[in-house]
Amino acid sequence: MFELDVRSRKPIYEQLTGKVKELIMHGILRADEQLPSVRALSSQLTVNPNTIQKAYRELEREGYIYSLQGKGSFVASVQQGQNESKKAELRDELLRLMAEAVYLGFTESEIGALYREVLEHKERGEKS
Repeated sequence: MFELDVRSRKPIYEQLTGKVKELIMHGILRADEQLPSVRALSSQLTVNPNTIQKAYRELEREGYIYSLQGKGSFVASVQQGQNESKKAELRDELLRLMAEAVYLGFTESEIGALYREVLEHKERGEKS
């Protein structure tokens, strides 16, 4: 389920948070679905449990997961309005990326095709 690149310059906990977010966004992990325990995932990935715990704390801080004492970590349901600051932040990042894409020669139709591709993958529950 989770594949990490130990040779990457990106820290392991950031790779893990990115993978979990990706699985949630593509509908592979659904709301209220339980994530592997810190100990189980640490053993599976042969990564220090503190690294897994750090990733889970970051995901919880960002609202992607929630924890129940003694039960584990679960995927949070998306609640409109709660993510407004995250949406504003993402909007700014998208504007920056789109400006760069236009500068590099992407056309409006190419950008639209990329958007439709993401929607199709999401509907099928696959990665982009």
